[in-house]
Amino acid sequence: MMWAEQFVELNKSAHDRESFDCGEDELNIFIRQFAAKHMQAGISRTMVLPATMILPNDKLPICSFYTVAPSSIGRETLPSNLAKKLPHYPVPVFLLAQLAVNSKHQGSGLGKVSLIKALEYLWQVNKYLTAYAVVVDCLNEPAEQFYTKYGFELLCENNGRKRLFMPMKTVNQLFSVMG
Repeated sequence: MMWAEQFVELNKSAHDRESFDCGEDELNIFIRQFAAKHMQAGISRTMVLPATMILPNDKLPICSFYTVAPSSIGRETLPSNLAKKLPHYPVPVFLLAQLAVNSKHQGSGLGKVSLIKALEYLWQVNKYLTAYAVVVDCLNEPAEQFYTKYGFELLCENNGRKRLFMPMKTVNQLFSVMG
């Protein structure tokens, strides 16, 4: 199954959420039951990379997706060398709330592509609505290893999960040379 050339906003009438399976129940349930509702409520945006082949239900399977939302962190959660430069009120960040690759495509590099596209999307948003960093709450150890491999650093523990971050200055450096 080949995927499309670009990520598009989730459209529940065009994208088959039910067939998505990444091997993690929490992420499967999110895309199937909550992503569209959260978008409708205006609390997050989910972008999907659809397959190019239409299913018998006239929908496109989802090869990969990511969800982003605005959020904030307390400056005390940051390393002291970064925290001292920030105000004493909540610091705006972008939350990379979900990122998953369909099991059929795992091992193909699509996770890296999805992360790059999510960061590029947030880099574009940051031109209009600035944030200090991108944060992600790791579902498990493999997720933590994935994000740290691409430059995310430990921020804190949040609800029993490790929360990692990447400053927007770093994201800006990644993409400003490209465009």
